[in-house]
Amino acid sequence: MIIAIDGPAGAGKSTVARRLAARLGFRYLDTGAMYRALTWLALDRGVSLDDADALAGLAREHEVLIEANDKVTIAGRDVSGAIRTVEIDRVVSSVARHPQVREILRERQRALAVTGDAVMEGRDIGAVVCPNADVKVFLTAEASERARRRTEERPGLGADALATDLRKRDARDAGQMTAAPDAILIDTTGIGIDEVVARIEQLAAARANA
Repeated sequence: MIIAIDGPAGAGKSTVARRLAARLGFRYLDTGAMYRALTWLALDRGVSLDDADALAGLAREHEVLIEANDKVTIAGRDVSGAIRTVEIDRVVSSVARHPQVREILRERQRALAVTGDAVMEGRDIGAVVCPNADVKVFLTAEASERARRRTEERPGLGADALATDLRKRDARDAGQMTAAPDAILIDTTGIGIDEVVARIEQLAAARANA
C-alpha cells in the first residue's frame, strides 16, 4: 500500500508521515529530501540555481539515498542535518521549479514507490508522482499556525522573518501545490498530530478492507 501525503510547508507533512509510517510498520519516504540534497550539492559546488541543465546533470550523476533513521546522503556525503536549515528552506523551490530536475527525481521517487508498503510525503506526490496511490491526503493549516510550527523547527530565525519566508515559498511552490482530485483534505490547524495520524490510519484501513 502507498499512502501519499502532500501539502504546503508547515502543514505537518513530515511529522504526520513519519509517525504514521511507524504505526503501520511502513517505510517513510521524504521525497522533499531529494530536492533539498540536490540544492545542498549545487550550493556546495557553486552551481547556479537558475541553471536547469547543470542542475539536471547533478541530479543524473548523483543519486540521493534515503536510508533508515532519516539519513540522507548525496555524492558520498551525509547531509541529513545540512539540508534542514533556513538557508536550504529559502532556495530549494528554486531548484524544484525546473522541469528537467523534477522529471529525473520523479522517476526515482516512482521507483521507490513500487518496492513495498510506504508513506510518501512531499510536493505533488498524489497528483503527479503517485497518481495511483491507495490513499491520498492533502494537509493544510492556517498561515499563522504554519509559521508558528516553522518557528519551533527553526529557532534561529525570528517569527516575522519565517512568516515572510513561508509566503515567498508558497508563491514559488504554487505550481506543485495542487491537490489530487481524489485526495482527502485535512486542516491540521488546532489538531494534535496523533489525531491527524489516526484519521489517515482509518482511511488506510478502510482502503485495505474495500
